[in-house]
Amino acid sequence: MSFFMRVLISNPLASLVRVPCIGTLFLSLCCLVSPPACHAQSPTRDVIDLSETWSVRLADSPQLHDVRLPGALRDSGVGMTPGPETKWIASSRDDIWDRPEYRPYRTDENFKFPFWLQPNLHYVGKATYLREISVPDDWSGRRVVLTLERPHWLTKVMVDGEQVGQGESLGVAHRFDLTEHLHPGTNQLAIEVDNSIDVIDVGINSHSVSEHTQSAWHGIVGAIELTSHPLVCVERVDVHPDVKESIVRAEIVLSNSLPNAEARKIVMRVAQDGRTLATHQTTVEVAPGQSTVRADVHVGSGVSLWDEFDPNLCELSVTLQQATRSAATRSSQFESSTSDTSSEWKGRFGFREIVSRDGRLLLNGHPIFLRGTLECCIFPLTGYPPTDESAWRRIIGICKEHGLNHMRFHSWCPPEAAFVAADELGFYFQVECSTWPNKSVALGRGYPIDNWIYREADRMLAQYGNHPSFVLLCAGNEPAGEANGGKFLSPWVEHYKQLEDRVLVTSGGGWPMIAANEYHVTPRPRIQQWGQQLSSRINSRAPETVTDYDDFVGQQNVPVVAHEIGQWCAYPNFDEIVKYTGALKPKNFEVFRDFLENAGMLDQAQDFLMASGRWQVATYKEEVESALRTRHFGGFQLLDMRDFPGQGTALVGVLDPFWDPKPYLNPGEFRKFCGPVIPLARMPKRVWKQSETFTADVDVSHFGNAPLNGNVAWRIRDASASGDDVIASGQWTLDGQTPGDLYSIGEISLPLKKIPTACKWVLEITVPDGDQLVTNDWDFWVYPSDAKTVRDHETAGNGSRLTITENVSDAVAAAERGERVLLTLAPDMIDTDAQIGMSPIFWNWAWTSGQAPHTMGILCDPDHACLEGFPTEFHSNWQWWDVISKSAAMPLDNFPAGFQPLIQVVPNWFIPQKLALAWEAKMGEGRILVTSIDFSSDIGERPAAQQLFASLQRYLSSDDFDPVHRVTEEQIESLMRELSETQLAVENIQASSMQSGYESSLVIDGDLETMWHTQWDPRVKPPHWLELTLHDPRLIEGVIVTPRQDRQPTRIRGYEVLVCDEYGMWQSVVSGEFDLSEKPKEVRFPNPVNAKRIRLRAILPTSDGQDDRDGQSPHLASVAELQLVFPAHATAQSQ
Repeated sequence: MSFFMRVLISNPLASLVRVPCIGTLFLSLCCLVSPPACHAQSPTRDVIDLSETWSVRLADSPQLHDVRLPGALRDSGVGMTPGPETKWIASSRDDIWDRPEYRPYRTDENFKFPFWLQPNLHYVGKATYLREISVPDDWSGRRVVLTLERPHWLTKVMVDGEQVGQGESLGVAHRFDLTEHLHPGTNQLAIEVDNSIDVIDVGINSHSVSEHTQSAWHGIVGAIELTSHPLVCVERVDVHPDVKESIVRAEIVLSNSLPNAEARKIVMRVAQDGRTLATHQTTVEVAPGQSTVRADVHVGSGVSLWDEFDPNLCELSVTLQQATRSAATRSSQFESSTSDTSSEWKGRFGFREIVSRDGRLLLNGHPIFLRGTLECCIFPLTGYPPTDESAWRRIIGICKEHGLNHMRFHSWCPPEAAFVAADELGFYFQVECSTWPNKSVALGRGYPIDNWIYREADRMLAQYGNHPSFVLLCAGNEPAGEANGGKFLSPWVEHYKQLEDRVLVTSGGGWPMIAANEYHVTPRPRIQQWGQQLSSRINSRAPETVTDYDDFVGQQNVPVVAHEIGQWCAYPNFDEIVKYTGALKPKNFEVFRDFLENAGMLDQAQDFLMASGRWQVATYKEEVESALRTRHFGGFQLLDMRDFPGQGTALVGVLDPFWDPKPYLNPGEFRKFCGPVIPLARMPKRVWKQSETFTADVDVSHFGNAPLNGNVAWRIRDASASGDDVIASGQWTLDGQTPGDLYSIGEISLPLKKIPTACKWVLEITVPDGDQLVTNDWDFWVYPSDAKTVRDHETAGNGSRLTITENVSDAVAAAERGERVLLTLAPDMIDTDAQIGMSPIFWNWAWTSGQAPHTMGILCDPDHACLEGFPTEFHSNWQWWDVISKSAAMPLDNFPAGFQPLIQVVPNWFIPQKLALAWEAKMGEGRILVTSIDFSSDIGERPAAQQLFASLQRYLSSDDFDPVHRVTEEQIESLMRELSETQLAVENIQASSMQSGYESSLVIDGDLETMWHTQWDPRVKPPHWLELTLHDPRLIEGVIVTPRQDRQPTRIRGYEVLVCDEYGMWQSVVSGEFDLSEKPKEVRFPNPVNAKRIRLRAILPTSDGQDDRDGQSPHLASVAELQLVFPAHATAQSQ
């Protein structure tokens, strides 16, 4: 085997000699891949395991407790029972916690916190762990290092009462040199651990420290050991593979604790799969202190590269041996026998190269697509991450079963075992510096985190940089600071780009998108943005499978990875409660179960889970496929494959927190649309008419490991037919498409003229990927062009008279006469706080401050006669979009116990209500079916709504229409809201700008928790105004302006009210200033004005104290409610 070696020696610490009685905290660990790091080849026992019973003393307490380490305090029964006064490390929602429905849970006896898993015991602060250790006589004259893996988290080490050093890493083991402090025999070791964020605040919601996921545990949960090494040894080796040149570039960090330089021979061996690829040896002078030897070893062309498909690992051994040297140069005080001076470092690495080029992520020169999930440090049984490889092999194996190849560690860094497992299984990691610098701290403002984040990144790269799975380095999550942290992070990114070639570096998860980034992680390319609510694509646009993010991605200079896509919720699985047998308890689930029971619907919990879960899977499918349809995309990071039990309880996973599947999905179904090779269909819509021609363009996302050959087959089958009949089929021949791109394959076109009835069809596409076939499918619906409906008044075949009306009084009168009645209530007249949308709840109602939608799809009996003409499953699917988007959820709180809707809406688990889109009942001598769906607006252009309307009418005429329960007129009237005088008067509302989810219409919705807000992304300059147009001119005496209720920053201070005259000119009526409280502000006009258009204009202060009439102020504006004040006699007349 040919080889060469280039050796460079640098010694930045050559002048430093150990200071007696002061221990050294090793910022970099000796071992990067396989512990122990410096394995001395000597006859002595070189590792002492300190895993056993320790004593612990809590701060401000003389009492000692016995605890088992590794472990947490609470594992040994030490800590305080949580209660109403517990001080949590996490931001909370006191406005929700203080609501009356939580009063029963705010007691010491029945304390149940609804926003995260509740620990059985809790302790935040300092505690000192104590024990005696026995040092062997033959360790005299050797270097002794104490390793603490995964302490939580700040540490101080004392030996015999004398402080040795302190540690501050959240992601890397703490190591202390105890050589000058230990003596043979018995020594007293004390380790102080502080799990607070008082000294270094990394962000109160960081998953490395907060209660939201792993909890604020206290202890040391990994290896605790003393190791013995020669006084001259290999500290660590940083391995930098050069794929193009087949060279191992090694930076060998040597440590010499002797006062003089020492001659040593370095012997290197590179091997793979038991084969030696190269060996070499050379002699160097090792200066006192720490020095670095740089060596290049050519391994030839026989080395196999590492990637997700072939995770080939190499082994590197570096042995430091005694070299021949004059005895006169040796210090007799430190002289050791030859057998005790050999030091060996062993580690594994992967030959791979990750680069960012031309907007693509390239691994070993080939484009890759990251199909990732977040890992938010969720471990319910212990409350802390495992440090054993088997646990991580299981986790990564489950991810791969679901077609993933990537994991982002949100604001934390995993232990060594995770990297080892990912190396072996072929999995890509994005690792972060254990910080979410927001809420409690920000970057670039002089806080301790500014320097700590550099030190932590140094430690992580030194410890984990050799792992081929470690491909992406990120500072942390969603930072705060000037320019969203960008001013501080730009030099941080540039620093690590220059320092490190084994990883790509970015500023933050989510933001900022700064020029220094080697790749961006941004939420822009996903279905729903934070705060978008019902204006998002899934809620406001008819379903299709065409949308991609080509335009956005094409504008960027570096690869783009989608940040936290998904976040779609399913209903709580209360059967999961029994699984929480460890340190964290699902008190949140117990609260939500109580709420559901109090609402009389606990018997529907499983139905809610299954219906919302099946719909959740469909939304994740569209989320993932939108990303796969995007050319030159870097990939996506899901939030999340499993439930996130914190931040209010975000049930966003298709897996539970234990990585176990939920009952509505198996990995094979998920892998249909998530994997290295996925067929894709671009359908312009999901709902078709009989008179149209179905079309779909077929693509293949190919990021597999071999060219594609064979045939792509497609077929359309009728899922409504009992025999699953094939309607049409075809195929195309592949021509060796190479991995790393999105390929257009062909087009499907099928006339739909022969469709006699409404039906659901399924398009299936199958692509060969080596020896396996990959099949993906898409539902679509075909409806008759003209669905047969009955007239408003018609006689059914059974002789009963039918009435269809939108008027409650007419409906009640008809029912009293014994008629069959279909009452279609206008959605905007329904008195409900539960805003319905097509999507499930986004993240969760509590943590989004009530963002809509507040519902999770529909629940129905697909075999019920009322849906006989409307093919459906028991849950939402895409054909329901037109129905749901023009509907309102009727709350049936005042209806009889056991009353069951025909079409029910799955409710928000925080506020469970029996909600309906359609229900039936007896009334008087007749029967009534009530809907809150718009069946009138453009019904001829809405085939799904038209078909449902026709199906309900046919049911109304049939003998099957035989309701069980009876309702009264008062119960129907209770569904209707009373409109305010302003709501009755206003025709429409416009604004200078509005942020998605904060539309101008919200200022007259009567809800103080909603508001109009000017656009902030991107920010729109003033002037800012709201304009109300009335149905007819009215006499107006003033306005009442209610500010946003949550906080001050964008409340209007200076104001002007204007009206538009008959010539279209705006005339000022009154102006002034508001105080900045949340109280309503009543503004009376000097004289009543008669107007049809009225405008409220915000006058914002500028830096010079003038107003912003020149439009240059960058300020924002908001209003919660805006009411018009009419003369009392006019109000009485209108009422």
